Amino acid sequence: MENLNRDLIDFIDLSPTAFHTVHNVKMRLIEDGYTELFEGDKWTLERSGAYFVTKGDASLIAFRVPEDGFDGFQIAACHTDSPAFKLKPNFELTDSTYLRLSTEKYGGPVLSTWLDRPLGIAGRVMVKVGKTIESRLVALDRDVALIPSVAPHLSGEEKLSMLLDMCPLIGGKDSAGALTSLIADSIGVEKEDIVSHDLYLVNRDKGRLWGVREEFVSAPRLDDLQCVYTSLIGFLISTEEVNMPVLALFNSEEVGSTTHEGAGSAFLSNVLRRISLALGGGEEEYLRLLSNSFMVSADNAHAVHPNHPELTDSLNKAYLNSGLVLKSNSQMRYITEGEGSAVFTQLCRMADLPFSYYTNRSDKTGGSTLGHIAISNVPVTGVDIGLPELSMHSAFETAGARDSEYAVRFFETYFSSYINKKRNTLTID
Repeated sequence: MENLNRDLIDFIDLSPTAFHTVHNVKMRLIEDGYTELFEGDKWTLERSGAYFVTKGDASLIAFRVPEDGFDGFQIAACHTDSPAFKLKPNFELTDSTYLRLSTEKYGGPVLSTWLDRPLGIAGRVMVKVGKTIESRLVALDRDVALIPSVAPHLSGEEKLSMLLDMCPLIGGKDSAGALTSLIADSIGVEKEDIVSHDLYLVNRDKGRLWGVREEFVSAPRLDDLQCVYTSLIGFLISTEEVNMPVLALFNSEEVGSTTHEGAGSAFLSNVLRRISLALGGGEEEYLRLLSNSFMVSADNAHAVHPNHPELTDSLNKAYLNSGLVLKSNSQMRYITEGEGSAVFTQLCRMADLPFSYYTNRSDKTGGSTLGHIAISNVPVTGVDIGLPELSMHSAFETAGARDSEYAVRFFETYFSSYINKKRNTLTID
């Protein structure tokens, strides 16, 4: 368990943005023998082949073709992005003394948790190389910014303003242009060759195991990189699949999933359709496969807060290190219904795994995730699950160390199992 969580921490440390997350997943897939496909190429797929395709440098879908054919797709979907602050196109704010950054919220970060901690810059830049434009990953290997809080002696204000309170300090007035130069130097180009950028303020704090028995893991971006990592490992070690295992990692969940690479796009449906076509099927075959497919939408869930247990439902609640969480909501902000719930609980029993139910307290709206958005384009049965977490959307989140192991075992079992839905009969083997 310790080695698994230390590998998780290393994975998160190397994945400050969605672009880096997809790059690191790509490297692991290639190391494991997967072949990269490109949307603009004609696809030729082979039985027993293993493949992946990316979109926008920040979303990825991987799959394996079963040797003896398959009856449907078994999909696990997670998201690669996390709440942060994105730099504006013109990002330098200068006055008579200080140089600060102009940023916008990405998603819903807890603002106070970003104060008074050294921060880095990461993302991607588009670089002019001759007559072409290339995408380059950036992750400065040093802390360059800090958002100072206001001392209580000077202000009694408690509510933070993005405009007034959350501008990162990066230097004195004589440092204008220095950040762009650092970025250019880090990727070996001239700063004049940087055409555009998608850059984010990131917490570079290293994750750690802690607690009297090291039963907790804390790190930036556990939502949702803990699910990305554990589903990837379970996907890679799973064997003897009958249906096609599909790992779908989407960007943009924190901002609504309605981008060209998000769960609300046609990316997943297009990939699944092309798989069917490349293997000799037609539209009828594709729709038949969808009718017998299943999706596990995996995104971390709220654990009972040790200081505020009253904030969660009295019966349907989860604790750290209590196993996976089955999330449901009557307004279908989570996709779990009876059939999906039956599949999930049976898989947990097959793998001898603990799990909990989670619903919002009846007088609270709660959040949602990508599951209900994805199945509007790919109408399959599914469930929303997660790993219990404290301090969700904080710059430094906390989860259970044992839950990482439970998640890997669940995804290994899920991808290795046969889920078959024929008319009114559901088989899980």
